[in-house]
Amino acid sequence: MNLKEIKGIGDKTAILFEKLNIYSPDDLIHHFPINYSIYEEPVPISKIDNRLTVSVKATVVKAGSIKVVKNLKILTATLKDIEGTLFQATWFNAPYLRNSLHIGDVYIFRGKVSKGKMCTLEHPEIFTDETYSKKMHEMQPVYKKTEGLTNNAIIKYMHTVLDDCDNPKYNLSVKDIVPSSYIEKNRFVSYSQALKMIHFPKNYDELYEARRRLAYEEFLMFIIALKRFKEHDDYIENNYIITESEKTKNFIENLPFTLTDSQLKVYNEIMSDMSGKKMMNRLIQGDVGCGKTIVAVLALLNTALSGYQGALMAPTEVLARQHYLSISKMIDDNNLGLCIVLLTGSMSAKQKKDAKALIESCKADIVIGTHALIQDNVTYNNLALVITDEQHRFGVKQREVFSCKGSYPHILVMSATPIPRTLAIILYGDLDISIIDTLPADRLPVKNCVMDTSFREKAYNFIEKEVKAGHQAYVICPMVDESDMIESEDVISYSKLLKDRFGDNISVEYLHGKMKASDKNAIMERFSEGKIDVLVSTTVIEVGVNVPNATVMLVENAERFGLAGLHQIRGRVGRGNAQSYCMFICTTKNPDSLNKLKILERSNDGFYIASEDLKLRGPGDLFGIRQSGDFEFKIGDIFNDSETLKLASDDAKNIETDVDKEEYGLIYEKASEIAMMYLNKINL
Repeated sequence: MNLKEIKGIGDKTAILFEKLNIYSPDDLIHHFPINYSIYEEPVPISKIDNRLTVSVKATVVKAGSIKVVKNLKILTATLKDIEGTLFQATWFNAPYLRNSLHIGDVYIFRGKVSKGKMCTLEHPEIFTDETYSKKMHEMQPVYKKTEGLTNNAIIKYMHTVLDDCDNPKYNLSVKDIVPSSYIEKNRFVSYSQALKMIHFPKNYDELYEARRRLAYEEFLMFIIALKRFKEHDDYIENNYIITESEKTKNFIENLPFTLTDSQLKVYNEIMSDMSGKKMMNRLIQGDVGCGKTIVAVLALLNTALSGYQGALMAPTEVLARQHYLSISKMIDDNNLGLCIVLLTGSMSAKQKKDAKALIESCKADIVIGTHALIQDNVTYNNLALVITDEQHRFGVKQREVFSCKGSYPHILVMSATPIPRTLAIILYGDLDISIIDTLPADRLPVKNCVMDTSFREKAYNFIEKEVKAGHQAYVICPMVDESDMIESEDVISYSKLLKDRFGDNISVEYLHGKMKASDKNAIMERFSEGKIDVLVSTTVIEVGVNVPNATVMLVENAERFGLAGLHQIRGRVGRGNAQSYCMFICTTKNPDSLNKLKILERSNDGFYIASEDLKLRGPGDLFGIRQSGDFEFKIGDIFNDSETLKLASDDAKNIETDVDKEEYGLIYEKASEIAMMYLNKINL
């Protein structure tokens, strides 16, 4: 059904909605809010320390000036609150507002707080006392939008459709597909009611009930779909019987370290699968630095030594290249005589052509690469094992495309996402799960410290001391370059600062995601080789890069990162046998931010950190809906809604075993439709 069925939407507006993947009235009502604005009592500047968006009653002291920064017109006005405290308000590309601001006028300004030399409200709304009083305590949805389409416009059209949701011209999917017995058992509101409440809740209780209902249905559909795929996989016979080679046993004995009992247990599970009656479909889950990669390498060696091809796909070129170099060295050191090939997007046309020829001719025993491995023009010859590294960064569909390069090859996926086992069993329903839960014996726990900005100089002195002792350091910044609108450190300015601070005796370089792949690879190779002492970077180094000589990490503006991200970043140090350190610089006095960082100071255990993060946010944190980015459900959050996830899992088992299948025809039909959407989009 066309969007133009909605009153007020013409061709131009419809095109804007299409940029948000909204093509019909049904798409519109399933475009859920990403947050909610709560219009609370105005407060003075002195009371806003713990809040991101506030309303402040203030007098205009200076009407405003306009400056242009990178084609952006920024209007700034100076204001004074009821306590006499001066602060600023800035508006972007809204120079016309200057005519509305007169010295001495009193308004209520509502906007996002930014702390700099002077407190600033970013792009605040402006209200009179009368207009603001009408909005007090109202929960207004905030939607993802595109340029030319305002939040108020989306709200208007949302009301139009939801207020007339029974109108057949809209053809809305609002019918309950969950059986009535389960709706009653779980005390759910109806699906149509939940849709209205999620968009326009009257209070927190309504929002909670709406999210619970909608998250349950998402989880239920997902779990039923996965169960069906799991059943399908269980019947796929093993086309490639792979056993442990004597050369692999010698390889293990020659390793410069001893495999942990946990690594050996997982390795044996993998070999049992690959030599068994059905194809392997297994997940290795383990915290950063636990040694997942060497277990995967052993599986690749046995595959290649059995006469088959094995392939490993990494999420970044930096990591793919590092895997290629390290595995090549291990193969050469053990005289295994295997051919290993690298294939990435940034390679030259000739390099790609040569690599593809080796793969197709079966001269390549082991193939390492990025998404380039699953391109249509890459042909494998006897591909028996497919491995994806940091697999939560790949969609299931990509994994399926990769596996289809062979004739039902064994599948091994690795993830450092710290998800409790009970949730992992549900979410990775199409995979058997192995967990490496101990770190290598020679690894010393990383020592952590949370500090404020007054300790920066001590941090620099410590970095200098470690470098002079022959080690290397990371410095992590949240931004690539300097911004006039956001107060935080950036890699380009920070690397210059450190170069000036350390002088010529210490090599400082920077790395960020906007650089060319070839430049990023060159920087990481030089850092890995010890030619760079201090690497200033964004979180582009988060995924799996291994530099055992790096013993120090300094994270600037640590409060701007999520806990899971910080833990992943921290995993880049402590990978050798020397003591390593991680320093988190917090630039706010917000107690919530400090409490969050203290969790990292207390522990290096990713599973504990995930658990504590959940406690810190709690089930009532309904405005952090998209905090767990690994599983892209529209509404459900695997941590915040963990109890709902478990409930859906239990109900899915009951529905599957219920003898009265006819009653559940609609739920199976819908599950099949949604399964395809999930399997194309969801990141496991």
